[in-house]
Amino acid sequence: MRPTVHDIAAKAGVSLATVDRVLNDRPGVRAVTRAKVEAAIAALGYVRDVAAANLAKSRVYPLVFILPEGDNPFMRGLEAEVRRAGLHSAAERTRLSVTTVPAFDGAALVGAIDAAIAGGVAGIAAVAVDAPEVSAAIARVQEAGIPFVTLVSDLAGSGRDHFVGVDNIAAGRTAGSLMGRFLGARPGPVAVLAGSMRVRDHGERLEGFLAAMSAMPQARAVLPVLEGQDDPGRSHALIADCLANVPDLAGIYSLGAGNRGLIEALSAGGRGDLCVIVHELTAETRAALQEGLIDVVLNQDAGHEVRSAIRVLRAKADGLPVNAGQERIRLDIFIKDNLPAGPDEEN
Repeated sequence: MRPTVHDIAAKAGVSLATVDRVLNDRPGVRAVTRAKVEAAIAALGYVRDVAAANLAKSRVYPLVFILPEGDNPFMRGLEAEVRRAGLHSAAERTRLSVTTVPAFDGAALVGAIDAAIAGGVAGIAAVAVDAPEVSAAIARVQEAGIPFVTLVSDLAGSGRDHFVGVDNIAAGRTAGSLMGRFLGARPGPVAVLAGSMRVRDHGERLEGFLAAMSAMPQARAVLPVLEGQDDPGRSHALIADCLANVPDLAGIYSLGAGNRGLIEALSAGGRGDLCVIVHELTAETRAALQEGLIDVVLNQDAGHEVRSAIRVLRAKADGLPVNAGQERIRLDIFIKDNLPAGPDEEN
C-alpha cells in the first residue's frame, strides 16, 4: 500500500498542515521540523502524485503553440486543431493560445519563444527552424523550467523535451521507395520541390528520399532541390519552368507545402505520365489525387499531433513519464483507391 500524507504526519509527529507546507515548499516551518518531515518522507518511500496535487489545486496550464503563418494548408490545419482543442481546454485544465510567425524566420521564432517565457507559460510547442539562435532560445526555455516540444520539424540537438511528428527520414525513404517502384525502368530525372532547407523536416525527408532512390535498381538523376518557400506562386513558377525545360522529367517529389502551386502547374502544363508524390492530405491534394494529377499523398494527423503535444507538455510540467507508444505519430499513405471520405462526403 502506498504511503500517504497521513503516514508522513504520524511518523514525523507533526500535523497534516505542516506536511502540506513542506511538500509545497511554503514558509512557516522551522528547519528542524522540516528535516523531520523530509526524513519521514524518505523513510516511507513516499512519492508525490504531482498530477493529483495539481488537480486538487485546480491548476491551469497555459500552453502556447508557435506556428508558421502564411498559405500553408497543413499549418492552418494545425492551428484549427489547436483552437478546436481549446474549446475543451477548461475541462482539461489547459488554456491554449496560438502565436504565428513568418515561415522559416529564425529571428521571429526566437522573439515568440522569448515572449512566451516572459508570459509565464507552462509549456511551449513550436515548429522549429534549424538555426543556432533558435537552439539558444530553447536553452533559455530550459533554464526557465518550461517544457518545450518541437512540432512537425525537430531540432534534436537543442535540448527540447520531446518531438511530436512523424519520422521524417522514414517518410522520405517511403517517398523514394514508392517513386522508384512506380517509375520502374522508365528513364528520366526526378525533381524535388521543398519549402526551405532551413527546416530540419525538409532536410530529413530529402535525406531519406535520396537514400531510397540510390538503392533502386534503375539509376536515376535527382535534380537540384527547388525551394519554393511554401509559397504557391513561387512553387508554381519553379515547377512550370521545370516542366518546360526538362522534357524527359519522370517524377516530382514535393516534400514541403507548395502543393497548390505544384497542382496548378501540373494542371496547366499537362502531367503526362509523371509520378507525383506529395505530403499532407488537404482539400487541394485530395482533389488532385482524385483527378489523377498526383499519385500518392503521405500524411500525418494534425489532430493527433496537437493532442499529443498537449499531453506531453502537461506530463512534463508535472514531472510525469510520457507514454511513448501513445505519442508515436503514424505516417499514412494514400492513393486514389484508399482515399478516406472527406468532410463533405461523410454521412
